[in-house]
Amino acid sequence: MEKPLDILKKYWGYTEFRPPQEAIINTVLKGENSLVLLPTSGGKSICYQIPALAMSGVCIVISPLIALIQDQVNSLKEKNIKAIALTSQLSEDDIIIAFDNLQFGGIKFLYLSPEKLQSKFIQEKIKQLNVSLIAIDEAHCISEWGHDFRPSYLQLNILHELQPNATFIALTATATQKVLDDIQLNLVLENARIFKKSFQRKNLSYHILKSEDIYAKLVQLLKRAKNSVIVYTNNRKQTKEVSLFLNRQHFKTSFYHGGLSNSEKNEAYLNWMNDETPIMVATNAFGMGIDKPNVRVVIHINTPNSLENFIQEAGRAGRDGEKSHSVLLTNDGILHETTTKFEANIPTIKFIKKVYFNLNQFFSISLGEMPLASFEFSLQKFCSVYQLNLLQTYNAIKILERENIVLLDENYSKKSTLKFAISNQQLFNYLDNNNSKTELIQLILRSYGGVFEHYTIINEYVLSKKLKVSQNEVIKSLKELHDLGILTYYHANTTSTLHFLVIREDAYTINRISKNIEQQNNLKFEKLNAVINFIQNKKTCRTIQLLFYFNEKSTIPCGTCDVCLSKNTKNTSLKIITEDIFDVLKNQELTSFEIATILNHPEKAILNSLKILLEQDKITITSQNKFKQISS
Repeated sequence: MEKPLDILKKYWGYTEFRPPQEAIINTVLKGENSLVLLPTSGGKSICYQIPALAMSGVCIVISPLIALIQDQVNSLKEKNIKAIALTSQLSEDDIIIAFDNLQFGGIKFLYLSPEKLQSKFIQEKIKQLNVSLIAIDEAHCISEWGHDFRPSYLQLNILHELQPNATFIALTATATQKVLDDIQLNLVLENARIFKKSFQRKNLSYHILKSEDIYAKLVQLLKRAKNSVIVYTNNRKQTKEVSLFLNRQHFKTSFYHGGLSNSEKNEAYLNWMNDETPIMVATNAFGMGIDKPNVRVVIHINTPNSLENFIQEAGRAGRDGEKSHSVLLTNDGILHETTTKFEANIPTIKFIKKVYFNLNQFFSISLGEMPLASFEFSLQKFCSVYQLNLLQTYNAIKILERENIVLLDENYSKKSTLKFAISNQQLFNYLDNNNSKTELIQLILRSYGGVFEHYTIINEYVLSKKLKVSQNEVIKSLKELHDLGILTYYHANTTSTLHFLVIREDAYTINRISKNIEQQNNLKFEKLNAVINFIQNKKTCRTIQLLFYFNEKSTIPCGTCDVCLSKNTKNTSLKIITEDIFDVLKNQELTSFEIATILNHPEKAILNSLKILLEQDKITITSQNKFKQISS
């Protein structure tokens, strides 16, 4: 058996483990079940990947998110480690080939979602494998008290029947004691060793900053920031708006959300990783598998939905151990809007019944029927037909998915195809008289073979990059060529597919899960209230508050959060602050905003000092609303 440290050096290039990684790995290698709670950046994946590589047989990894699965598989493949993911894009023949490769082709890791595991066909295939280790990632999803409960996780104990001799390891980054107890109970982890690492990050300071102009405050913070930054928003539209705003302010930014195509996501991600655009504006879809060491600041410009989400997102700063900051920008208006929107968009049981009924009507499904086929699904079109609120409807469908009523696959993508409708000679005759399309057509001919004989899958994004034009321009040109009869072009937007998992019974279907829905809605309210209480509590150290939420007791203030610093401000002499202000105003005129950007003092103290200097007639305000020194 290869030694764990040798495997770490060979594939990851590290020379030592971070506590408690080595202890966890040794426990797994002894065949003991483990429950691992490591905060974000704790290196959870290594805890099962290294023992799996040291052991004979396959490691099965259960993960709830397709994007996270793909990230993990790609990361392993880059290290020349054989891994495969079972996604909805694989046909039954593809799955048979995948299991043959797992059995005979040396593939070490099998990644799949808990929903995939419910397939009897896949269960039978898993029975035939030599499985040494089963890793349950995001294990908090198994608890009804977790922030991301998924009923499909409750079915995972079938793995004990399919592979009774396998060792189990369950991993999560965020869990209260109640959730940890649920994980042990529902996964039947008897005599499991529990590994917990404190949520305290001594190099990460938390700041709640109140500002009536969030964008102006964001600009102020970014001017001070060094290295990489992540700015988190709560909706997709805002990521683009904020990114464009910051680019106009001469920052270099990208934006990222779940609605982008894979190529757009990859481009944004790579530009950020390579520091071409050191600021990433994103929803919480960005972050899974992200391990960039030099993120110095994570900024939230909206209210997070839970402290679990907040601490995970904030924890993406300072992974190299250097001093870093988590900043949450807020004001009374934002907090009021957060609560109002939350109440408006959380689906009631009555609304969920309506959405479920309309889904069945939309696809012409009869009472008592359960279609085996999947359906292409556009949420926008569906909401337009039935005059439904988009976000509330999406939330309702996600609840139906959570309760195994439907399955919404948002990673499905049809491919665009084209085929020339005229002969080779006719095409060249056309090009002689139409120069505007020459470059595009020549690129298609160079890039794709057989375009005169059969329909060929194309990638508009790749074509646009090679032509150095926008993707929309390429699509427009192809549609024009289609309309002229030069080629036949089928443009496929990235869309979703919807699968119905139960027989249609309308209200009876929802009545059976109504208690679960009410409980989860109440839990979401509790978690949002915990965030608001955290924001509004200006007396207790931020780190102490967060540790208390996750069942850790600490009475030692961090000394670096906004609460601790506000208490220390009293010890900062007003004389020092006024001298600093007077110094920066030498030979220049500045606004209070510009002064606060330059000086590393609390904004409130700076404004108070400016007032004192004005009263002492040492500075004055110009007609442009700037401060300047008064000549002595």
